[in-house]
Amino acid sequence: MKEGWTYARAGVNIDQKSSAIESLVKELRYQRTGMGQMVRRKGLFASLIDFGENYLTLATDGVGTKLLVAEEMGIWDTVGIDCVAMNVNDTICVNSEPMSFVDYIAIDRPDESVTEKIGVGLEKGAELSNMEIVGGEIAVLPEMVNGVDLSGTCLGFVRKDRMISGETCREGDAIVALESSGIHSNGLTLARKVFESAGIGLRETVPGLSKAVGLELLTPTEIYVKQVLGITSEHEVHGLVDITGGGLRNLLRMKGGLQYVIDDPLRPAPVFGKIQELGGISDREMYQTLNMSMGFMIVAPEEEAETIASEHGNARIVGRVRRGSGVLLEPENILYEVY
Repeated sequence: MKEGWTYARAGVNIDQKSSAIESLVKELRYQRTGMGQMVRRKGLFASLIDFGENYLTLATDGVGTKLLVAEEMGIWDTVGIDCVAMNVNDTICVNSEPMSFVDYIAIDRPDESVTEKIGVGLEKGAELSNMEIVGGEIAVLPEMVNGVDLSGTCLGFVRKDRMISGETCREGDAIVALESSGIHSNGLTLARKVFESAGIGLRETVPGLSKAVGLELLTPTEIYVKQVLGITSEHEVHGLVDITGGGLRNLLRMKGGLQYVIDDPLRPAPVFGKIQELGGISDREMYQTLNMSMGFMIVAPEEEAETIASEHGNARIVGRVRRGSGVLLEPENILYEVY
């Protein structure tokens, strides 16, 4: 039997990545005194900085190998949206409002046509997030970079009494999923390898997909800022989860001693089915690598969750919280116990 694709086989081992992060973080021991101290909490999507009556938040991320798709397709005006989205969607997970953003572009040679189009996407992402881009850096590194790398950092703020950490999640809560726009900006290495190994080029169309593979993969990451902050301003919410790298395993960042059960997941968009079919990928691997059409999740009391789902066309209750541990994808009886 032909071996099915995994993220690790494609070159990205998320367990090794976690170990690398731990090895770095254990060396970061210096603690500032006075205003601006870091709040030490594990599992948060954005870092908290004590700043009087508010917390400032910082989140940083990049677009990843979606940039290789952009390069091959010659389409650069959407990856800036992805860069902003990857940062602001993490920022809102603590109910923080994105405020300012800086971008970082590493490039092998200056190309005004490319950087201009990247700027178009960054501006659109900023508008969708109600956030200003206040600065950035373009580093020309011909000996280190072959192409373009794009990342950014987001500064946000939240009143201390409005911060949401996931620690108030409790038995009986419901889990609401917000639909994704597509693959977003995680798992692109796996997706690219699958299509490549199947002999399918990015400019080709395949049965089941409405547009060329490359265009499907370049669909910009959904920005949930205005929707989620609107929801938290009107409803009691216990947890906010960005379904990025790690897929459903991100729910493990919520309060421990509970099991987060996904018993009625959204139907995955055709692109996910095509990737799974061509790559012979297991359900376990798919749901821990890709968002599977569930781009963001909200944990809330059941009545609140029902109202949220009824008020938003892209939202549906997909699960519940009960005593136990881990994240259970119930239809397939798949249990994730380690982030």
